[in-house]
Amino acid sequence: MNDFNRKVEEASARINKSVADAVTTVEKETAELIAHLNDEVVPVVRQHSTKALRIASEKLAKLADYMENQPPRT
Repeated sequence: MNDFNRKVEEASARINKSVADAVTTVEKETAELIAHLNDEVVPVVRQHSTKALRIASEKLAKLADYMENQPPRT
């Protein structure tokens, strides 16, 4: 029975080490992913979003001008 307990403890220690290694890797890769998103993706999305808003603003201004210049319907 003592041999069985030792084997269980060894297996448990190996599993704990594997899980700890996996957690470390996931934490590192998550930090890298967040840094990439903040450094590369967010600025591009903001740039394209502001450009799209400016274009939409221009189109809405033209639509408002068009609507103002239409004769009233009776």
